[in-house]
Amino acid sequence: MPVTHTQVGCPYCGASCDDLEVVVSDDGTKILEVRNACSIGNEIFHHATKPGRVKLPRLRQEDGSYKDISYDEAVDYAAKVLLDAKKPLIYGFGSTNCEAMAAIGRVAEKGGAVLDNCASICHGPSFLAIFDNGYPSCTLGEVKNRADVILFWGCNPMHAHPRHASRYSVFPRGFFTGKGHKGRTVICIDPRETDTAKISDQHLMVKQGHDYDLFNAFRTALRGHPLPEEVAGVPRDQILEAVEAMKKARFITIFYGMGLCHSDGRNHNVDIAISLTRDLNAVTKATIMAMRGHYNIAGPGQVWSWSYGFPYCIDLSKGTQCHMNPGDTSSIDLAMRNDCDAFFNIGTDAGAHFPIPAVKQLRKHPWITIDPNICMASEISDLHIPVAVVGVEEGGVVYRMDNVPIQFKKVIEPPEGVISDEELFNRIYVRMCELTETEPVWIHHPALDVAKAGTEE
Repeated sequence: MPVTHTQVGCPYCGASCDDLEVVVSDDGTKILEVRNACSIGNEIFHHATKPGRVKLPRLRQEDGSYKDISYDEAVDYAAKVLLDAKKPLIYGFGSTNCEAMAAIGRVAEKGGAVLDNCASICHGPSFLAIFDNGYPSCTLGEVKNRADVILFWGCNPMHAHPRHASRYSVFPRGFFTGKGHKGRTVICIDPRETDTAKISDQHLMVKQGHDYDLFNAFRTALRGHPLPEEVAGVPRDQILEAVEAMKKARFITIFYGMGLCHSDGRNHNVDIAISLTRDLNAVTKATIMAMRGHYNIAGPGQVWSWSYGFPYCIDLSKGTQCHMNPGDTSSIDLAMRNDCDAFFNIGTDAGAHFPIPAVKQLRKHPWITIDPNICMASEISDLHIPVAVVGVEEGGVVYRMDNVPIQFKKVIEPPEGVISDEELFNRIYVRMCELTETEPVWIHHPALDVAKAGTEE
């Protein structure tokens, strides 16, 4: 008889939906059906059991071909690369669990590495703004149950977070939002007419790169001061209509995405968005939330902040006297200056997402990719180590985009012999200790206990 797993987490986007039902064959080797997931989440589960999966580490030979090696050989190779390098760079972690993020910290400390995650090229500007101006946020559950005005600024959740609108922000009926979509006002601010804009009540087509000007106009109108006929390509009447809707709201949530972080202004755009949220709280209740991309990209910020006091761009090359300096210790900057002499690509695809000049610099040195799948990064690597798929073949703690921890489940066994990220990093750490003739030091991370305690209850 097939077995149905309920309350399964989805390893796709930052919404980290945990209401999936996965039907598995009675021998536990094949996924028969996935319910409640979006089309991309559904594909992730089915892809794990498709033929052609890499099941052994692959080491590049002199002629450019790959040769299968054992995990022990791969662990030895990775440990020696880390110890031989003066300043290795360990980057990624968009698609793994918090247990692995804690384990890699020991490896980074031992190897004197720079520890960075996808926020470095994603929501890094959000971190800088939050450091300066705070983060008046909430949970997605509060949005569902309370928010009657939703503002999407520089994001398109209908594509990037397919179930966000139906589960949390636009359509669901909550405790105080019983009318669902009919009781909400949805405002979209985007230079393009996206699918999110099409389901919105108001679409303000801001001139690209002029978000800061429009934020200023919102704050000006909110305080009752006059506006020019047009600001950032948006007519005055549209701005006043949107501001009036927000003033009448009981609860507002501003969701913002890469449109703010990767356009002119960057962290200053997010800074003034937070300031607008604070201004709105003088009139009503308002919150703000970053639309985080990967299902656990919020995880490194939690685990590493507890460990080191910094969420990303952490330079551990001087031992425990670590520091963070985006623009100096961030991955792209290190690569462009050729300041790192080994590169570990973990649970992401730097080959696809990094600028070509940065990839060319990193390819001058040993490049190791740790990922369940073949990707552009794995195909240019000196060593590709396959691991279990978190959320499918391995459970663990995941932090949703609102920083709520969720315990993901394991629904099937990984291919025979394939190990998890956490086990791999622990084995690399032990091997590094053996090579340096030192005793391993195991430190427990309380950040991992929060979700597990909730699961046990």
